Amino acid sequence: MRFADDVAAPESDDWADWLAYADALTAAGDPRGAAIHAEHRGEPDYAEAERELGLDGPRAEGSWRFTWSRGFIDRAAFRLSAEGTARRRELVTDAGDRADPERWEAALVELLLTHPAAARLAALELRLTDYHHSAARAARALARRSWPRLTSLSLGHDYEILFALHETSTGNRINPEKYLHDPVIPAEAGAALWLALPALRIELEGAFLLDDLDHETLTGLRTRGSVFADGSLFAFSTPALTSLEVEIDHDVHGTLATNVQLEELSPQRFPALSRLDLSRAFFEPEEGADLVVLAAHPILPRLRNLAIRDLVIEDVPEPLELLAGLAPRFAHLDLRIAGDIAIAGAADGEAERVLAAHGLGWHGDDEASRP
Repeated sequence: MRFADDVAAPESDDWADWLAYADALTAAGDPRGAAIHAEHRGEPDYAEAERELGLDGPRAEGSWRFTWSRGFIDRAAFRLSAEGTARRRELVTDAGDRADPERWEAALVELLLTHPAAARLAALELRLTDYHHSAARAARALARRSWPRLTSLSLGHDYEILFALHETSTGNRINPEKYLHDPVIPAEAGAALWLALPALRIELEGAFLLDDLDHETLTGLRTRGSVFADGSLFAFSTPALTSLEVEIDHDVHGTLATNVQLEELSPQRFPALSRLDLSRAFFEPEEGADLVVLAAHPILPRLRNLAIRDLVIEDVPEPLELLAGLAPRFAHLDLRIAGDIAIAGAADGEAERVLAAHGLGWHGDDEASRP
């Protein structure tokens, strides 16, 4: 049995076309043909196809979770399985990779991403453990072909405190700060990655993963941590981006990014940005409170939705009057304050009344609780 990549998949969503495709696959000896017919009957079963196409091993190892649609893997998520170590080694064919257990994750990620059954992926999540090897390998594997249907990508590694030592699959420790100005994914691999992806939404998590983000069609981005190698949060340009969510907190040294970085959110870099979510972004207020900085920001008139973590104004003359003067600048948008409201010298409820006078400031961390 073989993967018949010489049989063209339909461009339409019409099941009649897909059933004809399934018949052609069966005639070519491709086990996906029978699986497509079973899926159409409401009885999806790709186990035999996975066995014939060499994907039963990754399924059994447990790190990959993936689903099928019309003969192709359509959604896939990777997180290294603690139970699959022995099986993982069996799946690694390259002698150099087999000699180093910390490269097995990279080989397993590459195995699925380069398989022809993954060519129509719509959503991909990569939560990497041995990311010092696997992140670059994943980027290069993705860059080998275009992904016309991939509209959601999540890439990175878990962490509790930014820049804390990261534990590999073998118990070794990686210092994430070694990648400052020398990204985990080399610049050329990152550039090739963006060229291959039409993804409309991307999530990035970790420390110093990438040199840059250069994407013409990206509309949604969420970052957690300091994902760019120069330590910046906003020093990239995505002309189609409409929604940006940033999560940043104290690092292992107890320091915070300063809200001066907000100045990099220029209309020239983000001409389409309309939603900015900073509700999980903790900044050092170097230039005053976040709301004060944003009030004078040239991006503000373009925004329609803005979420900030806290509204704190202190160490200035007449803080409440300052808030009253700033509030009208935000009246055109939907403002959410996720954390504390603390205006020095203001009585309980006074700040809320100032905001409410301009239709501003629904309060809380859960959008479902909005009045």
